[in-house]
Amino acid sequence: MSEQRAASRYAKSMLDLAQERGNLPQVKEDMDLFAKTLEQNRDLRLLLRNPIVKHDKKLAILRAIFGGKVSEVTEKFFTIITQHNRESALEWVATEFQSQYEHLRGIQVAQVTTAQPLTPALREEVTDLVRRQTGLQSITLTEKIDESLIGGFILRVGDQQIDDSVRNRLRKLRGEFSKNPYQPQL
Repeated sequence: MSEQRAASRYAKSMLDLAQERGNLPQVKEDMDLFAKTLEQNRDLRLLLRNPIVKHDKKLAILRAIFGGKVSEVTEKFFTIITQHNRESALEWVATEFQSQYEHLRGIQVAQVTTAQPLTPALREEVTDLVRRQTGLQSITLTEKIDESLIGGFILRVGDQQIDDSVRNRLRKLRGEFSKNPYQPQL
């Protein structure tokens, strides 16, 4: 079974258990903390993927980092994952949990990348656009800055992407010119 399929199943189980016990908000915070920690710490990601490091050592490291900072459910979850030798799936479990949580709550996450920070008016306009397109009222908009876009934006909602950046327009224009090179008349 692939790591991502396993991660999806583990995330679903964790979500169901957290709902059943009534501490879903706490477990969501735990998964956010875990995902952020993995994102910021390459060594931890590599350690969890390393087949040479023993499972009990990985569990001890997870407990040292997250002990007392996460709920009992999350700590037991780490124990179960390591007992089943699936530590390498943990990276995807956190991401998949967040995705399933947002789906459960009817939250649509949209990411907008621009060359300059959005003004409040533009931020509201982008949020309204996503609301109209998805039909959902609860939108979480994440913003990224990429000066190489020159201008315009890239909007990603789910698996769809709209690239209306100047960089993309220039790339298309360059492609058109290469298809029809200018031949001066002599």
